[in-house]
Amino acid sequence: MNGNDRSIVGLASLAHAMVHTYELSIPIFVSIWLLEFDVLQLGGMEFGVTQATLGLIVTAGYALFGIGALPGGVIVDRLGSRRLIAVCLFGMAGAFFLLGTASTLVVVTLALLLWGAAASVYHPAGLTLISKGVDERGTGFAYHGIAGNLGIGLGPLVTAILLLLFDWSTVAMILAVPAAVAGLYALRAEFDETAAVDAVATDGSGTARGQSGVDSLGEFAVTSKQLFFGAFAVVFAIVVANGLYYRGVLTFLPDLLSGMPGFEPVALSSLVPGLEASSDRTLNPERYFYAGLLLVGVAGQYVGGKLTDHISPEKGIAAVFGTLAVLALAFLPVASLGIAPLLVFGALFGATLFAAQPLYQAAVADYSPAGTRGLSYGYVYLGTFGVGALGGALAGAILTYANASALFATLAGVAVVAAVLATVLLRRKQSEETDETAA
Repeated sequence: MNGNDRSIVGLASLAHAMVHTYELSIPIFVSIWLLEFDVLQLGGMEFGVTQATLGLIVTAGYALFGIGALPGGVIVDRLGSRRLIAVCLFGMAGAFFLLGTASTLVVVTLALLLWGAAASVYHPAGLTLISKGVDERGTGFAYHGIAGNLGIGLGPLVTAILLLLFDWSTVAMILAVPAAVAGLYALRAEFDETAAVDAVATDGSGTARGQSGVDSLGEFAVTSKQLFFGAFAVVFAIVVANGLYYRGVLTFLPDLLSGMPGFEPVALSSLVPGLEASSDRTLNPERYFYAGLLLVGVAGQYVGGKLTDHISPEKGIAAVFGTLAVLALAFLPVASLGIAPLLVFGALFGATLFAAQPLYQAAVADYSPAGTRGLSYGYVYLGTFGVGALGGALAGAILTYANASALFATLAGVAVVAAVLATVLLRRKQSEETDETAA
């Protein structure tokens, strides 16, 4: 990779890791907020804080994370990636600083909304930057993906470790610092955003190829209609199901684990020589299980990526979601056996959960025209992180008004729907191949 490639990949990878660090540290805070806040005061009225309440609050932030990706993709074509990445980083830093000052759930909500809006522009900005500015594009995307996976796993782990030493408000403020520093770097880094793009369009029109994008709402509507008129609509439904399952299982996972055998808090004074026995600091095993499950997901993404080279995405998606349905139904029975069996089960669960991503990304490439590929992936992030964010609210409502068994049964049903949709795509493809052979 040349110097320009390294500068771009370095910035994009750093920002990608931070986006997912903040995204997946939030569920760790959720288990604390359930104990910290008793009521939500809004418009002169008071509401009791339950898992359903927090589910809605977290869903609002996560929804903006996904919804903003679509307009973010349009804006990046107009303003360039560097500016949007800087806005993303400074916005996330401001959001977590605000979170650290929160004394009420209203302020927590505002902070999460700010984080969601700021983080939403990253994926279209970062992916566009690599695709247009990096000559060794494949290598650039590989490093970018690795950085995101490290943020997914190490971010929650760092958050859990910091919570051993500080209260949650201080930890939120500490987490704000790296994003602010990275934002300054984004403003100062030197690179050519369009170094890998030919200066002039191949059609001879004289229009610079770096200058693209949707020029009007009418063009956006027509292009979107064409995109969804066909099998891509089924792929989009699969992506939404993935998002619902992902948010549904992860949002309250640390809180769910805290009440299971083997996850009782351990006084830090019993583990650290010299620490006063009166210290109220505790080690919470569920936070480390959660972080470990996410770290194992790195291997799952690798396996899923390799599967796309050997089997059709439809078969892989059907197999992964069929497995996720079984794992959802088995989660609570295995958890009742104790922490050792659950550790083994959690490794399998985490790997399978993240194996779905490269498979459905490959399906998007198969079922969308090359000319609308960017818009297609914009819809993917809208479906996964936007519509899929409702999984958090769904989980909170089920845990409040039913129980954990009902939640995992519902998640199993969502996975079955995704597996069935993948099977529909597979049969459609096989039918088309048969018709082509006969012709």
